[in-house]
Amino acid sequence: MNPEPVNWLAVIAATISGFVLGGLWYSQLLFGKTWMKAAEMTDEKVRSANMIKTYGCAFIFMLIAAVNLGYFLASPAIQAADGALYGFLTGFGWMFMGVGVIALFEQKSWPYIFINGGYWVVTMTVMGLIIGAWK
Repeated sequence: MNPEPVNWLAVIAATISGFVLGGLWYSQLLFGKTWMKAAEMTDEKVRSANMIKTYGCAFIFMLIAAVNLGYFLASPAIQAADGALYGFLTGFGWMFMGVGVIALFEQKSWPYIFINGGYWVVTMTVMGLIIGAWK
């Protein structure tokens, strides 16, 4: 089996889109206040974090997710709509459910599950759209 080549520029763009969406999703404009309460975060706890480590590792993890999706969507037959659909299915069927299972055992609230799971559904859909469209 010879896998199709991955479009690395699309993977980088998808990675960056995940960061931008995360910044917006968890900002005070959208779900920041509700997420902080549901995640039991405080401003003090946020300020005490090593942000270089947090953002650096988050970028690497996001890149790995985008590379993985890039391999799944590398076929020339995959176009924008297909990529968005497969990204959605990845976000909802795998990532949202994974967040949900862990959160249930951690006894987290439904808002926590929907905010974090929803982020992954939207992010993977957008990432799939970018990777599927950029051929």
